[in-house]
Amino acid sequence: MALHKGPIACAHGLILEATHAIHDGVLEALLIPGFWAESAEHINTSLAANADLVAALSIRGKRCQLWSYCVGVCLAAASGRLNNQHATVTWWLADPMLKRYPKIRWQIEQNCIFNEHNATATGVNGYLSIAQSLIERHVNPAIFRDLIKLMVLPRPAQSHDIFQTMSLIKQPSRLLRQVHALVERLPADQITLSKLASELGMSERTLARKVRSEAGVPAAAYARRIKLSQVGERLTLTSAPVNTISTELGFSSDANMRRMFKSLTALTPAKYRQRFSRS
Repeated sequence: MALHKGPIACAHGLILEATHAIHDGVLEALLIPGFWAESAEHINTSLAANADLVAALSIRGKRCQLWSYCVGVCLAAASGRLNNQHATVTWWLADPMLKRYPKIRWQIEQNCIFNEHNATATGVNGYLSIAQSLIERHVNPAIFRDLIKLMVLPRPAQSHDIFQTMSLIKQPSRLLRQVHALVERLPADQITLSKLASELGMSERTLARKVRSEAGVPAAAYARRIKLSQVGERLTLTSAPVNTISTELGFSSDANMRRMFKSLTALTPAKYRQRFSRS
């Protein structure tokens, strides 16, 4: 489905055929997917390019629910359909969205919000959160658990709030994505500002300044959070012993990793696994 029927030119030369238009018939709901954006300026460009779509969304009756996730929420916000309602917002877009759409009650800490007319979710996999909420609301939570077990359906990974924004794809700039990928690859005890700067071909001072400007935290704290996010991911998705995880990720000692992890999350690795594990 698209604004109009017919071929739709997408990235990398891909052509999709829209067999239905938004104005065709009565719709119970519309799902607006996310799209790639690296900055608030990219969002503004996309909104301008999709002005006709935004206008079409704005005149849909309230009987048609509007669901959106990741930065696709920006299109829903531009339509006015989220005014005076709670809605999620990706952390790096929080400030520009608060300024541009002050009538929306933006919630940075929540991953998914449902109300009578709309649903919003954060992250590139936000559609999973929306799907989960729909199944639990209209069927029941037990059925959702059965679907996961019997049909091997994916479900949103739960994690500590401090790690919600630490996935590679959520990093808002090319530099932060480069730093992120490099930190994930390096053993923890080899991660220094000097090492990162050398690998990225810039001075330590320049790297420190750019990371602080773009991430809002010192480079060392940013790198440490990335590495500990890997720890949290292994704790929730595997049954590997904590000391094994520490060794695999290259921490100088198991005790050092445990200390840093608890300092950041206020939870021991065991407590973290107990709270957030999928098992």
